[in-house]
Amino acid sequence: MKRNGHNKSPKIQNPSGSEEALKAQAAAAFNRGNAAFRESRWVDALEFAERAIALNPSLPIAHVLKARCHARLGDLTAARDAFAAALRLDDRHFSSWLELGNVSRRLGERERAIQCYERAAACDPQDARGHLACARALEELDQASAQDRAAFHYHRALNLSGNEPAKLVEIHHAMGRFRLDFGNAPRALEALRAAMPIFALSPKTLTIDMKSELFIDMADALLRLGLEDEASDLLSRASAAEREATLTRLAQLGFRFNLWQEAIEVLRRSVALHPESGTAHYNLAHMLTESWRLEEAVEALDAAESQTNMPDAASMRATLASKMGDADTALRLYRAQVDAGNRDMASSVAMSSLYSDTMSPAEVAQLHRELFAPLGLGARDRSSFKNDRNPDRPLRIGMVSADFHHQHPVNLFMQPMLACWDHAQFPLTLYFTGISYDDQTHLAKSRVDVWREMTQSTPAQFARQVEADAIDVLIDLAGHTSQQRMHLFARRMAPVQVTFLGYPGSTGVPNIDWIIGDSVVTPPEHDALYNERVARLPETVFCYSPEADYPYPNMPDELTERPLVFGSFNNIPKLTPHTIRLWSRVLKAVPGSKLLLKAPSFGDAGAQRRYANLFFEQGIDRERIEFRGPVGLADMMAEYADLDIGLDPVPYNGGTTTLQAMWMGVPVIVKAGGHFVSRMGASFMAAAGMPEWIAENDDEYVAIAVEMSRDRRALLDLKRQLRQNLVSKPGWDRTKYTREFCGLLRQLWNQT
Repeated sequence: MKRNGHNKSPKIQNPSGSEEALKAQAAAAFNRGNAAFRESRWVDALEFAERAIALNPSLPIAHVLKARCHARLGDLTAARDAFAAALRLDDRHFSSWLELGNVSRRLGERERAIQCYERAAACDPQDARGHLACARALEELDQASAQDRAAFHYHRALNLSGNEPAKLVEIHHAMGRFRLDFGNAPRALEALRAAMPIFALSPKTLTIDMKSELFIDMADALLRLGLEDEASDLLSRASAAEREATLTRLAQLGFRFNLWQEAIEVLRRSVALHPESGTAHYNLAHMLTESWRLEEAVEALDAAESQTNMPDAASMRATLASKMGDADTALRLYRAQVDAGNRDMASSVAMSSLYSDTMSPAEVAQLHRELFAPLGLGARDRSSFKNDRNPDRPLRIGMVSADFHHQHPVNLFMQPMLACWDHAQFPLTLYFTGISYDDQTHLAKSRVDVWREMTQSTPAQFARQVEADAIDVLIDLAGHTSQQRMHLFARRMAPVQVTFLGYPGSTGVPNIDWIIGDSVVTPPEHDALYNERVARLPETVFCYSPEADYPYPNMPDELTERPLVFGSFNNIPKLTPHTIRLWSRVLKAVPGSKLLLKAPSFGDAGAQRRYANLFFEQGIDRERIEFRGPVGLADMMAEYADLDIGLDPVPYNGGTTTLQAMWMGVPVIVKAGGHFVSRMGASFMAAAGMPEWIAENDDEYVAIAVEMSRDRRALLDLKRQLRQNLVSKPGWDRTKYTREFCGLLRQLWNQT
């Protein structure tokens, strides 16, 4: 186990001496352990607790300390056993029952948790915490019979406040937070609103930070419900906070709901109020990084490290390298983190490898296997599930995603599928792990049979819920992207597990049975690259059939007279050195042509300078390149009118961007590479019936650019008809695609 800021382990001696001496030694060991616990040295505290127990097995508080250490170290089963041992010695210990309830809840043992909370409330009926915990756990049962009991405990906690305004606000606020964690925004809002008139009548009872914390949670509930105007007022009021932690929470909430600029300003205020805090500077650097303001992010990160040692700075520098397009540096920095024992960075290593110019497809596949093989140790066996194997019955489908929100590719592709879903034959449960809510989140929620809020769920709670829902086929929609649950899939939560859409290649994760592809993006000769078995859709891996109306561009004859414009709207990490060399060859081969590059990073002047210099090193003058930063989705789609031909990057192809370009009348030159991530473009162009736009190597790529730009009239005619041509193809027919997708799921159920 990793030690927390302490290099030496306390040595446990064999107990000896008189009973009183042993008790004294046990008390001393407990005191030292308690001190270590307060300093967050969990391993040392655990060893002292075990020494105290060895010296005096009848010391209840030593067992409590042991349990708390196990809980902090993530061993919930050991924590549960230690609390139980403490309670065998003293079954009237309020905190032990309360904390045992918390551990049981995290383990997904809801009924046991309720029993523990009720025992806590019985041990100390005057402590509101036991009643609040009962109320929370009972509400989570989502049973009518439990709601009356929940209401009893909630109101019992309120009665214990003695009508003190601060205590009443605290109880309502705590209940509101519990409900938010459970994903019940309407009920959370009820509790939080109940607190508002109390401090309005007693304004001096709460500090500005306490009020701001309440405003933040109310705004969160309102935003989840789509009530943006009310939320905006509360967020503005919360910005008067002074405590660093409160300002950080406010910024995080703003970021979750796409209020990036406002979040940055809140964190700038935090830095101004707490200039000596490295954490304040670091949080600002993180927000600037997420907002693609990279030069400013580097400055803020430098300021953070000048204040104090920042353990997470190395991973942020890796992220910055990736966002600046330096995939190999990002990969090296992330791998160093993993090698140093930070397994949380493994998915970042995997993602970075997909962008690398220097790794072969076989090397990428092997890296994924090596990174994630340990996750499967001790996994549940498929045979332990008792699902009915009748091949013709309705199949219960589960999907795990954090990404049902505006502009996210998963949302763009999945919403049309959900609109066509066959709920009778494939009842669908969505396990939502996200932190961002908007109108698209609410739309997705309305389109599934069951929506479960799982963001705050522990691994045990998650697995127990999936089993309780009797899911037959569980689909991962995230891969190694943010808010993913790869470790849970590796341990197996359902009889059949599938990865789709969220990650362009093999996850390398054990116990994911299938990956969904097609005959072009995952040809049979590439099967050895996949940890999963490959299931192939008949047309194309993804169906692009947007629900929003994006007006088709007007394309007058005069377009043939302007300089030909190549372009790409792909994010900077895809603009690898190989891509820059290839696109520079295209520009040289088509004299007078220009290149339009649009990406979030290009709102940053430093990114523009960097890429202008990279192209200049390849002999391309700055005047031939136009950089554009981010805008809203509708405006971005309209900007495709400024392109004549799209250029697909290598090795990480465009996915959503390529399909969006084609939808707006821009054909794209693609290169068929060696694995999923570098064959997506070929899949799309093949499905569109445009194989002449697919190159097998760099020379063919340049030759296609020359050939397609030679006859401007023919190119314009193609562009004018492109969307009409696409909608006639099966790969753009959402109804047919969804029917085939569901049919494929049944095949996988029958074959696994």
